[in-house]
Amino acid sequence: MAAWVLTPAMAAAQQTGRDLARRAAIHPVSIAADMRLWLSRVPVTRNFPADFETMLRSQASLYIVEMSTSPGCTPCGDLWSKLLVFRADYGWQVRTIGAQEAMLRSGRLGLPWVGNPVAWVRPLADPNRMVPIAIGTDHEPNIARNAWLATRMLTGARAAVGVRAMSKFTGIVGVRAPTSSNPKGR
Repeated sequence: MAAWVLTPAMAAAQQTGRDLARRAAIHPVSIAADMRLWLSRVPVTRNFPADFETMLRSQASLYIVEMSTSPGCTPCGDLWSKLLVFRADYGWQVRTIGAQEAMLRSGRLGLPWVGNPVAWVRPLADPNRMVPIAIGTDHEPNIARNAWLATRMLTGARAAVGVRAMSKFTGIVGVRAPTSSNPKGR
């Protein structure tokens, strides 16, 4: 019987593969032109179920969209403006959360912390149940579709179906602020 041994070289290769995959999935931008260029490559949802708008409006009193943000983050401003349109169209509450809360949520769900913005849908009555609907900014129809899918998942639809449908997050995130090498400046 052969035993499987993970050598340091194999572990390094796996880590390198994860790093390459992460870099391929995360697109940090600092200016609006770069953000628009990446966003132009993202497909827009065009087909919706017949009950889509009715269901989103009827769920407005039960759910909230919360997003992380940081000052000067171009994709954060873009996502926020699209969430405000979502709020106006469907009546949902929308609010921001702090970086610490965002990191805790990402960790709870096993998501790597990629930066801002990240948006979640959660039931108003249960702050511990949430579904991410955007990692980075996205098109308005995609955000609405993901919110619809999140409500379906939170009310019992098979999670695998919703996760597969939402698995194409854009990853268009803001550039992280440089950290100071001075311990007092951190």
